[in-house]
Amino acid sequence: MDGEIDADELRSKLDEETVRVVDIRSPGAFERGHIPESENVPFPSLVDEVERFEGDDEVVTVCPKGKSSVQAARLIASYEGFDGDVVSFEPGLNGWDGPLERAEDEETPADTAAADRDSDEGPAAPF
Repeated sequence: MDGEIDADELRSKLDEETVRVVDIRSPGAFERGHIPESENVPFPSLVDEVERFEGDDEVVTVCPKGKSSVQAARLIASYEGFDGDVVSFEPGLNGWDGPLERAEDEETPADTAAADRDSDEGPAAPF
């Protein structure tokens, strides 16, 4: 794992389209609101789907509070087929002050989805 980034750094990377954002929450939480252009790979599925990141230059993992995303970033970084950089979004989705997208591709103001951000942290797994 290559560390953690904050909201300003993530926003900059999204503007430059240089990063793959992986939201590790449950599908239901993801559908209620997620960072635009992110994809959902629930934490329990990550081990089976880690090869999806092979060939990516940079991956940012996201969870509600920035705790499980550290473990997810470590898991991706430990995969032999992954040569890029992987970081955790340090404040978690709770610290994202930008817009959120819903599964229906509707943008949602950040404060209306705040209640959804506190759930689905995922299990604490030793990686």
